[in-house]
Amino acid sequence: MPDGTQFSRDASYGLITLPNVVTFGRLCAVPLAFWMVLEHRLDLAFFLFVGAGISDAVDGWLARRYGGNALGAILDPMADKALLVTMYVTLAVVHVLPDWLAILVVFRDLVIVGGVILLGVLGQKVSIRPLWVSKLNTTLQIVLVATALFLVGFELTTPYVVTVLIWCVAGSTLASGGAYVWRAARG
Repeated sequence: MPDGTQFSRDASYGLITLPNVVTFGRLCAVPLAFWMVLEHRLDLAFFLFVGAGISDAVDGWLARRYGGNALGAILDPMADKALLVTMYVTLAVVHVLPDWLAILVVFRDLVIVGGVILLGVLGQKVSIRPLWVSKLNTTLQIVLVATALFLVGFELTTPYVVTVLIWCVAGSTLASGGAYVWRAARG
């Protein structure tokens, strides 16, 4: 960029790229979402959560179109996980979701991260590729949070939908965590 006015099509130039800025904005939305739920403004938290989902799609598209970089590869899943974990814990605190589900969701993530760290320390090669059951789990987790925020935030009553989603998330969380442990144990 000779004069600073032209943008390279290679978004991996430098740390500050458009996809990384979008991702960082999503990461900065986490404390705001936390506060909105604690203030019982689940309606606003719903819109913020949907906006975060849209920003995830946008930064992914930008990274694929213009190229990503190592920072974005770390920052993107970190922002996604920070928002999801924060929503589960906070929604449990305000009694929208059950405590045991928040504990299960957080524990699964801790087991996976701890396992990756442990295998790395032991000198094992660690390939981090999401399993299909993990993708299903993440999708169900997102759907549950969005549904709970929407229904409670807008004072709509359909408790069976949330109950079914809670059990689907619990089952897929156990299956996903078990699949990662099984995969790691097999080497």
